[in-house]
Amino acid sequence: MSLRNLLQLNLLAAIWGASFLFMRVAAPVIGAMPTAFLRVSLAAIGLFVLLTTLQVKLDFQGKFRITLLLGLINSGIPTLMYSLAALVLPAGYSSIFNATTPLMGVLIGALFFAEQMTWAKGIGVFLGLSGVALLTRTGPLAFSPELLLGALACMVSTTCYGFAGYLTRRWLNQQGGLDNRLASLGSMIGASLLLLPLFLGSLLMQPPGNWGGWSVWASLLALGLVCTAFAYVLYFQLLTDIGPLKSMSVTFLIPPFGVFWGVLLLDEPLSWAYLSGGTLIVLALWLVLKPGEKVPA
Repeated sequence: MSLRNLLQLNLLAAIWGASFLFMRVAAPVIGAMPTAFLRVSLAAIGLFVLLTTLQVKLDFQGKFRITLLLGLINSGIPTLMYSLAALVLPAGYSSIFNATTPLMGVLIGALFFAEQMTWAKGIGVFLGLSGVALLTRTGPLAFSPELLLGALACMVSTTCYGFAGYLTRRWLNQQGGLDNRLASLGSMIGASLLLLPLFLGSLLMQPPGNWGGWSVWASLLALGLVCTAFAYVLYFQLLTDIGPLKSMSVTFLIPPFGVFWGVLLLDEPLSWAYLSGGTLIVLALWLVLKPGEKVPA
């Protein structure tokens, strides 16, 4: 991996780690539903502008409806769940819970997609879930029903990501493939269409008391344009340059950045539970993501 790729990888981790900070700023002020909808809709606009600027041909090869459906699973529901979690959880909590995505992918693959569950992967899933439980019980926030619901919302998001990975491979990659950038654009449009009626309904039933100041709208713009649209393009560039396995190592880097931004900019409390719970999750990720032994033909 070149120095340029290493810097890009850390930049991506810093950006995605900051997304939990920005949700934590916006969601408690304007609500979870407006935060989620504005994030994905701004991301859709940003991706459209970026792909047009990069002169990417907007040819979905007859798979536009599939990308919309994937958007519900991969973007719409997770974005809403993380926005709900941001009402009660510090940014550091959400970023660490997000790191369990590969673990949920392994579990879902074994349960629903006939993937092999090795001993290493099984131990990894167990250690990862133990890390989540440890952080929930011993972290800087006192254990409460609200904390538990926030943690469950994060786990719903990672479960959706796990399903989306397999469904993307089945619906897109094994049927002729589709440019990942177009798949992302279609996903963001699908997520926006899902959340639009919910967003309008929330405005009618319980409109925000206020729409916040410059910090809230700067956070929303950063969420949609930087943490989603730009980050997706950067991630897919890394996939091309260094491959999927090395690109997935960004999962290890997001939690430290998420905790760091929360402590630095939101004065969130720092606890040894971050280290203990995070260490278990990182160890679990290593067991799950490490290359398996090569079997001779």
